[in-house]
Amino acid sequence: MSRTKLKVAAVGAVVLALTASGCSSGASKADSKTVVIATHDSWYMTKKVMADFTKETGYTVKIERNGDAGELTNKLVLTKGDPIADGVFGIDNTFASRAVDAGVLASYSPANAPASEAKFALSGKGAGELTPIDYGDVCVNVDDAWFAKQKLAEPKTFDDLTKPAYKGLFVTPGAATSSPGLAFLIATIGKYGDGWKAYWGKLMANGVKLDAGWDDAWNVDYSGGPGKGDRPIILSYSSSPADTIDKATGKSTTSALLDTCFRQVEYAGVLKDAKNPKGAKAFVDFMTRKEFQSALPGQMYVYPSDTTVALPADWSKWAAVSPDPVPMTASEITANRTGWLRDWRDITTQ
Repeated sequence: MSRTKLKVAAVGAVVLALTASGCSSGASKADSKTVVIATHDSWYMTKKVMADFTKETGYTVKIERNGDAGELTNKLVLTKGDPIADGVFGIDNTFASRAVDAGVLASYSPANAPASEAKFALSGKGAGELTPIDYGDVCVNVDDAWFAKQKLAEPKTFDDLTKPAYKGLFVTPGAATSSPGLAFLIATIGKYGDGWKAYWGKLMANGVKLDAGWDDAWNVDYSGGPGKGDRPIILSYSSSPADTIDKATGKSTTSALLDTCFRQVEYAGVLKDAKNPKGAKAFVDFMTRKEFQSALPGQMYVYPSDTTVALPADWSKWAAVSPDPVPMTASEITANRTGWLRDWRDITTQ
């Protein structure tokens, strides 16, 4: 989830909170007070929350951003045995089985996780290695202001995206390099079944643009995003309209098409062979706690997996979840993802 700070923080490593007393760069595995967390580029959390973690545990958190969730997962697999971090946040349900099957994760589950997290948990082996932290719905979004100005009716459905009226207006991150892009591919497969290839052929013929990641699509190409691009239709999140509220009117200038959604869940875990597994476990525990969970909507525009957490007041109006997201089980994704992506590449590179 995915998922995702809409006002993108600077990419790169960020050290958050205060270094614990007596910690040095030469600390051993046993006494290290720095814990490295690998995550996607859309990570963002307040300094106060992170400082509170340090105050409580003595651990300093170093965040290492590694591209989109798909890139993050692939990098963890490629560095198995010599991990790039102690823990990970941001592997989602479209890529989780790749990390689990590759054996890059240590077995760990927080003892006091909220009861509501159970409904977002993976089944099988992954349930003991990845802890659900947040969720969100990946959906097609439209720039309402653009369509009003052009006096053009907005698309409403998957089928509409292939119509001539919307030729050259849609941008989506690619399925091979982006977790929301893969989520959209899965949504179209769930919608059209064996007809998904024909559907993607129509999308390509209608001028869909494929970006490497969500950041480029939102920040550069989308007319409703900060870059004021030339594409008024984007694959984003149901929570995205909460980030495009006009201060003058108090209304969002964009909207999500809630009949085009796939539910994305983001997980955290401890990496096998980590230098500081105790620190990673402490941070996974912390991410399931009220303070961190309560900060998620405002910082990363996702829903907390602890469903008892109060949401921002305007989310019911501008960040509603889909009442009926396109269904697809993790086991179906695991069994078919490689073949789907191979076929998708064939269609989109012709």
